[in-house]
Amino acid sequence: MSDQLISVLALLLIFTVATFTSVHLGALAIVAAFVVGSTVAHESADDLFSGFPGDLFVVLVGVTMLFAMAKNNGTVDWLVDAAVKAVRGRIALIPWVMFLVTALLTAVGAVTPAAVGIIAPIGLGFAVAHGINPVLMGLFIANGASAGGFSPIGVFGSITNGVVERNDLPGNPALLFTASFLFNAALCALAFVAFGGRQLLGQRAQTHGSADGTAVAHPKSAAPPSGRTPPDTAATPTAPTLTATAPTPTAAPPGPLRLDGPRALTLLGLVGLVVGALFFDLDVGLMALTVTVVLSLVSPASAKGAVDRCAWSTVLLVCGIVTYVSQMERLGTIDHLGKQVASLQAPLLGALLICLIGAVASAFASTTGMLGALIPLAVPFLLDGQVAAVGMITALAVSSSVVDSSPFSTSGALVTANTPEEKRDYVFRRLMAWGLGIAVAGPLVTWALFVVPGSL
Repeated sequence: MSDQLISVLALLLIFTVATFTSVHLGALAIVAAFVVGSTVAHESADDLFSGFPGDLFVVLVGVTMLFAMAKNNGTVDWLVDAAVKAVRGRIALIPWVMFLVTALLTAVGAVTPAAVGIIAPIGLGFAVAHGINPVLMGLFIANGASAGGFSPIGVFGSITNGVVERNDLPGNPALLFTASFLFNAALCALAFVAFGGRQLLGQRAQTHGSADGTAVAHPKSAAPPSGRTPPDTAATPTAPTLTATAPTPTAAPPGPLRLDGPRALTLLGLVGLVVGALFFDLDVGLMALTVTVVLSLVSPASAKGAVDRCAWSTVLLVCGIVTYVSQMERLGTIDHLGKQVASLQAPLLGALLICLIGAVASAFASTTGMLGALIPLAVPFLLDGQVAAVGMITALAVSSSVVDSSPFSTSGALVTANTPEEKRDYVFRRLMAWGLGIAVAGPLVTWALFVVPGSL
């Protein structure tokens, strides 16, 4: 039995044991990497730790700690309130706003973790406050990051177009970006229907200080996270409850959220985070930790309990899985699978299998790494002319990126980490089911849309 096959079987065993026992999946993955590395790959502890994603660890800890502090000092509430006012309280539009903002950030060059790390806490804060299913909000943010990433100046687009140019293959950057954006928007529309978005239509959120007499829906009238009416309220109407048209002594509107010193400093830190990621290529995790240190010195009250609110279980989970997948890459498992597929005599079938490998691998590892590794494996197909190069590259790029909402990928991990603890398990399981489903359906759809028509 080859080392590559053993590593695949061990990965399947990891998920089986974690599913039917209470063993933590991240801890189990690290143990599996240790066992496989010691007995099969003859790796040392240093080799194993070389695959530990230190950068991802810092991103998860830095971003969640920063936004815990932003929640403490009211900055997140201020931003959420500003978002509500921007769309005049229309709750159903907020996920789309988050989608577009995240897509804009990645389209102009922000790496996916930076964009999701900035937007996820804000979007999920609004979701919790106004009864939007956090899975719905998380998918819009994760898909938004993927939607913008393939712009000609985006990170995903730069990698993909660079590989195409180096191999003298025909490319179409505009088609790649457009296809990715529309495909992710379509997934968001599907998620909107699947996770209770229709119940948000017509509902409005009351913003702080809105004493203009306009009747708006009270936030508590929004749909529950499951998208279903709770059993104890099934017999009651679900229409929004309207506030009085004029304030009364017993139901006075909440006071306006003011931009005080700590909030202004926090916002300045967030702006610095965006500027550093977009224009100076600075590490978002290190910048986030820097901002938290400055905030802790200037506003100690903001830092109270922030470390305890870091999603340590999620950090261990994601870092453990990525450590094991890194070992699989060192063993040549991913490369071996790609080459085996590339040697098939049926080009269309081989193209589909490469897209499937890219999607499944990206669901558990770096999409950036998968794009750089798998596109070259498709070159034999493309040089023979039996498969349309532009269509194949588009299908592979899109199918490898739309799975970033998986909780084992960076985007999904950040969404899960920024979800309130009481809903974190629910979000993790739904994102895992969605991500694995898209890992199968995505390649099939993109293959049918982009590869088959150009190869017939």
